[in-house]
Amino acid sequence: MLGLIQRVKKASVDVNNETVGAIDQGILLLLGIQKTDTQDTANKLIDKLLSYRIFSDSDNKINCSVQQIDGGILVVSQFTLAADTKKGTRPSFSSAAPPQQAEALYDYFVAQLRSKHPKIATGIFAADMQVSLINDGPVTFMLEME
Repeated sequence: MLGLIQRVKKASVDVNNETVGAIDQGILLLLGIQKTDTQDTANKLIDKLLSYRIFSDSDNKINCSVQQIDGGILVVSQFTLAADTKKGTRPSFSSAAPPQQAEALYDYFVAQLRSKHPKIATGIFAADMQVSLINDGPVTFMLEME
């Protein structure tokens, strides 16, 4: 499971010119689900995401988690993260989970995340989404769980 996280001042996702999810300060998570991912993989990513220290403390050191700052998390499914880009000039998506498997795991991920953190917003799985953000820093990390 792949999670590209960006520390944001605010972020939103629109579908058909309508905002379907938005947060203020927090994390924009672009979530890529691979064929080998399971609920256990999802749980590991959730635990890491909630405790990953990417926000500044009172001494301006990156030392606080999204939970410590009471920030929001905007989860956006993005199968293109699972692309193999090592060869050629066209990405291969052979490692991405098929849509039915990915949607079930995405739904599980969001439900479990909501049970552990109150400020969760989402996009719509497999929709054509427009994501807007104000990246804070910029601070961006790739989290990979196996």
